[in-house]
Amino acid sequence: MTFFSPQWTLLAGVVIALVGAPRPSMKTWAKTWGTYFLQGSIILLGAALNFSTVLRDGAEGGLATFVSILAVFLLGYGGLKLLRLDRTLGLLITMGTAICGGSAIGALAPVISAEATVTTIALALVFLLNTVAILLFPPLGKLLGLSQEAFGTWAALAIHDTSSVVAAASVYGSRALEVATTVKLTRALWIIPVTLVFALIYRKTERRPAFPWFVLGFLGLSLAFTFAPSLAPLKSSFVATSRAGFSITLFLLGLTFDLNKLRQVGARPLLFAIGLWSAVVIGSLLYVLTAA
Repeated sequence: MTFFSPQWTLLAGVVIALVGAPRPSMKTWAKTWGTYFLQGSIILLGAALNFSTVLRDGAEGGLATFVSILAVFLLGYGGLKLLRLDRTLGLLITMGTAICGGSAIGALAPVISAEATVTTIALALVFLLNTVAILLFPPLGKLLGLSQEAFGTWAALAIHDTSSVVAAASVYGSRALEVATTVKLTRALWIIPVTLVFALIYRKTERRPAFPWFVLGFLGLSLAFTFAPSLAPLKSSFVATSRAGFSITLFLLGLTFDLNKLRQVGARPLLFAIGLWSAVVIGSLLYVLTAA
């Protein structure tokens, strides 16, 4: 985890918000530009997805992916009701747990008009669990005697962010990394339909958020890099720019952090995030062991 990784940039922004206490105008500026950087970064991330490879290798697991995502959302809905958690925060945590962590949260946040502080809390919880997963998954996989393929699948299904999946799988082995990357990228495609569904749901409410055009940009760039081989040399630059933009986004979101808001939220979001993730970890492990 480098100094400019999302975890560190988010932490830096939060520390400045707590120590420096930015003026309200500065927080408004950070929120506005954070949204722009976020949407641009999500669009650029589309360059990392090759539709031909992902759809071919992930077709067999399509039904399992759909069922698992649906199950996570059902568990999340039950959990936020049980803990009486803020609906928006609960949805963001559930989205991140079900699909691909920070990217999924970032895609959904503007669609459901999530406040910057709420988005920051959801991201912070996901990144915390990502760090735990990177440290624990490889030794647990060895202890359980998982094959390279089994571990790669388990990591992709259970760990939130793609970068953290790659980090854990690369420690386990090259084949685990290959499988994990393919399965995770296939899962990441579900950002598009799930976000669009929530856009339709929330358009029926008084809040009426704007249509998430950036999601279509994400899809369009992915298709472009898939079917235009001449763009291949630019792929690494697009992906690197996306990661840098996402780090800047999290720094700006960190600047909007409100300690009073966090105190009002309490410990329930942490309990919710841990409980939901634990269910996913156990469920996906059982799936992998059964499939093996």
